[in-house]
Amino acid sequence: MTGGAGFIASHIVDAYISLGHQVVVIDNLSSGNKRFLNSQAQFFQIDVRDKAKINEIFTKIKPEILSHHAAQMDVRKSVANPMFDADVNIMGLINLLEAGRKNSLKKVIFASSGGAVYGDATQTPTPETYPASPASPYGVSKLSSEYYLNFYFLAYGISFIALRYGNVYGPRQNPHGEAGVVAIFTKKLLNNDQPVINGDGLQSRDFVYVEDVVHANNAALSKEGNLIANIGTSKATSINEICDTLVKLTQKSFPQLHADPKPGEQRLSLLDVTKAKQNLGWSAQVLLTEGLARTIDFFTHET
Repeated sequence: MTGGAGFIASHIVDAYISLGHQVVVIDNLSSGNKRFLNSQAQFFQIDVRDKAKINEIFTKIKPEILSHHAAQMDVRKSVANPMFDADVNIMGLINLLEAGRKNSLKKVIFASSGGAVYGDATQTPTPETYPASPASPYGVSKLSSEYYLNFYFLAYGISFIALRYGNVYGPRQNPHGEAGVVAIFTKKLLNNDQPVINGDGLQSRDFVYVEDVVHANNAALSKEGNLIANIGTSKATSINEICDTLVKLTQKSFPQLHADPKPGEQRLSLLDVTKAKQNLGWSAQVLLTEGLARTIDFFTHET
């Protein structure tokens, strides 16, 4: 598991271990948090681009399945520095796949992005068959990664499942970055700070709770064959709605405060999840209000 000290992957590590799997975590802790590491996982603090060390780990452990969640995940940072984004997200993946093919890797579960690979889609909810047109280097790197996974299947027989996540939120999300509006707003409100909405706040996203994402990854473990599937709720929620709901749930009294819009930000991302239902037997179960309440509870008790 790469990125296993991070927001999403640390939850997946917990689930895999609870299912009885042996889990090895590779994470350079650039954005992950050592507090979130499961004590039963074997941990290596290594960058996925480190060819020698990645080869050494794969040669020693010979994993059957690679769950790849390590990434440069900030869309704005990818725009500011496309070379860094490609180096981490594309070259990092190729480094792992090269080590894997030499050591009998059977399968990859890949964290892709339904919010980024489609760009500003004219068809919503957007199905996987929609022509991908990413509007950021981050989206380009995720889509390119899917193509590389397909190549390694064709050339070396390594199967893959690419899960195109919507906007994942929940406990352990970083509240101090540029991305992750739920965590950022929640932390501000609990600190009695004013949350600031970029633009008019009518930009809408498909918010999916991290526990539901974990269940999708559990289903992917036993899924035979290759699959690219959206993981979301097929429900669009505006940033204004997120802010208003969090204000209500935290019992604060902040009005909406708007700032200048961020250039290039998508107006709408909404995913068709029919394929995940049909192929993984998966659908999101946690309603937005419940997920937001659980997230608030986590940050309330976090030290």
